[in-house]
Amino acid sequence: MTITIGVHSSNPSLYHLYHLSRLGFAQEELDPLGETVVFHPYTNGVRTGELLTQGVIDFGGTGSTPPITAQAAGHDIVYTAVSAPRPEHGALLVPEESPVRTIADLKGGTVHLAIGSWQTHLLAKALDDAGLSYATDITAVRSNDHSEQLLRTGALVAWVAQGAQLAAVRRTGGLRTLVRTGDVITDRSVFFARRDLAESRPEITEALTRALQRADDWAAAHPRRAAEIAAADLGGSADDWETALRALPWRIEPITDAFIAEQQEAADIFHRTGFIERPITVARAQAAAATEKVA
Repeated sequence: MTITIGVHSSNPSLYHLYHLSRLGFAQEELDPLGETVVFHPYTNGVRTGELLTQGVIDFGGTGSTPPITAQAAGHDIVYTAVSAPRPEHGALLVPEESPVRTIADLKGGTVHLAIGSWQTHLLAKALDDAGLSYATDITAVRSNDHSEQLLRTGALVAWVAQGAQLAAVRRTGGLRTLVRTGDVITDRSVFFARRDLAESRPEITEALTRALQRADDWAAAHPRRAAEIAAADLGGSADDWETALRALPWRIEPITDAFIAEQQEAADIFHRTGFIERPITVARAQAAAATEKVA
């Protein structure tokens, strides 16, 4: 059997596992099971649930939002593992001299963010906590290459930045953090698989989780080399990438009730605001033994 791992640049653990695959980081974990690993690169992590359902990939990872939208779209996924919280991974930024001092001050403004990513979870939850709606109280627009400049010139009220981009902005100055990610959500990387694989071959998802931890251990021990790989492949400076990568926890953890509860809270907010069309029970995106407790 060949196990296909989906990989995109927005998931740091999978990204580095892919680049370390030549060293056998994934294959060595699956060799005892008699399985072969291949990688399927793609650009948009939001498509992970769709690719799992189509059988293009068997295993993937994203931030917190895509598995919720995948479940709402009817894709039968199973959570397998998460990263430790990433409190410094991103931030909601405003200009240094902006009159915006609280989330409530965003009302009526335009915010750029990576719609459908964990950034949607961050903004929707922050607005909900302030008694505002993601759907009606701000205008959410997909980030682009000009988002930073638009924010600096006052065309936007706020912008969500992450990773090396956030490190570069902070180095340059002129913008300030309105909301630190860790003050609103845990912002974990989330890993999930097709239900048939997760339930019939749990030893495979366990092996893949070990492979992810091996890649994380390597990145934690070699932050400069990891930064150079990312800069050469994705752009930006190695210094900014190193700053961003050093802020990540590089630790893989099991699915917990607390994680499921946070995902459920996000799903409920998304449904209230119309970001997903139907309510979901997040706990059903677990393997059969856990799902039986919910049904």
